[in-house]
Amino acid sequence: MVPVYNSERSLVGVVERIERVLAQTGSDYEVVLVNDGSRDGSWRKIQELASQNPAVRGVQLMRNYGQHNALLCGIRSAVYPTVVTLDDDGQNPPEEIPKLLARLDEGYDLVYGVPEHQQHGLWRNAASRLTKLGMQSVLGAESARQVSGFKAFRTRVRNAFAEYEGAYVAIDVLLGWGAARVGSVRVRHDLRQQGKSNYTLGRLVTHTFTMMTSFGVLPLRFASLVGFFFTFFGGGVLVYVVGRYLLQGGSVAGFPFLASIIAIFSGAQLFALGMMGEYLTRIHFRSMKKPAYVVAEEILPPTAERILLVERAPKIKDL
Repeated sequence: MVPVYNSERSLVGVVERIERVLAQTGSDYEVVLVNDGSRDGSWRKIQELASQNPAVRGVQLMRNYGQHNALLCGIRSAVYPTVVTLDDDGQNPPEEIPKLLARLDEGYDLVYGVPEHQQHGLWRNAASRLTKLGMQSVLGAESARQVSGFKAFRTRVRNAFAEYEGAYVAIDVLLGWGAARVGSVRVRHDLRQQGKSNYTLGRLVTHTFTMMTSFGVLPLRFASLVGFFFTFFGGGVLVYVVGRYLLQGGSVAGFPFLASIIAIFSGAQLFALGMMGEYLTRIHFRSMKKPAYVVAEEILPPTAERILLVERAPKIKDL
């Protein structure tokens, strides 16, 4: 399954490589391409690929919802017992898919392809590590540090988030809800073939913060700790002021001192209120039941087998 965004020039090569690899496995497969509101000719390329190969299925989203939302769309429409996801830029080599599948056959529910060497810049790598730390705080598992866009998992894992509703999606968090055994394997990570990554430092930091406030309570706990700290700090200042008055008979002079204390406490209060506001915002958007994605068009292979598989897809429990 490949989420597609502005990949008109690299898409054909990626799909051809995927087909060569999967054809060697001897198993039935399909290549699902979810176009996430691309502004170039990506959807036209998907239509061409689907017309030439019945194993290629295209899904056109109404607009750009984000990579994780596109992944959720593709995962929910999967019809085979195993799903493999990879990026559309060629950095995840399809030739490494057999490694993921072999590791999955060892009894795992979810296997991540961990790059041997990240082909990103310094700041992008730092932001990626920050995202993985945020993921670990949400899932509470060491395996969260292994997350990547290149992964294979049992289709039955999606049963854990079948009823999930919400505009914001963190696909690795959702997979973590249903995967009992999570593994990883080292894979090659190639240079990007065309264009540049859409995940800038700012976007990754924003994604991490939104993920933590949407699926975890660590920021609220941190705000509580800040509140407790400044409460004790204020108590200490009060003891100091009263003690000096009793011992020396005078008060602490100086407006800057008082102004600093007031500013510190005000900042702590505003920080806590802002954090609670972030959570209220998430609750508000969740109550609106805004969809994670809307499918505008879908290209289905015209076979009775495909129709049967679609009807059976929600019932898939195991291999």
